[in-house]
Amino acid sequence: MEGRVMEFPVSSATVELAAKALGVIPARIAKTLSFRDRCGGGFLVVAAGDAKIDNAKFKAAFGIKAMMLPADEVPSLVGHAVGGVCPFALREGVAVTLDVSMRRFRTVFPACGSGSSAIELTPEELFEHSGAKSWVDVCKDWQ
Repeated sequence: MEGRVMEFPVSSATVELAAKALGVIPARIAKTLSFRDRCGGGFLVVAAGDAKIDNAKFKAAFGIKAMMLPADEVPSLVGHAVGGVCPFALREGVAVTLDVSMRRFRTVFPACGSGSSAIELTPEELFEHSGAKSWVDVCKDWQ
């Protein structure tokens, strides 16, 4: 997959910046959100760029309250700094789940570990290459 990674001369560290760098709508950016797990570690939820976490759905899916990791803890717990968090090359034990909000697109663009990179993948490729455990529905309706 390395040959498909795109590096930009500009920042792609936010959904808006990534969409601008790629020339796509923000919804097609696969944003990776870092949450605290039951044991104090981190796990990831990847969702469409326009999707927002629904706290009730999150609690129903994971059995815990949605608590984002503080930015200063993300590198040590997940393996990437904020702005480049992605579902690839993670610290051991970091679980990945994908939100169904991305399934409406033929392809999406997750980051690749830096604040100026991305890769275009189908949702199925993203599931396969991220080692995701499951698809979840934890976002508010985006329509």
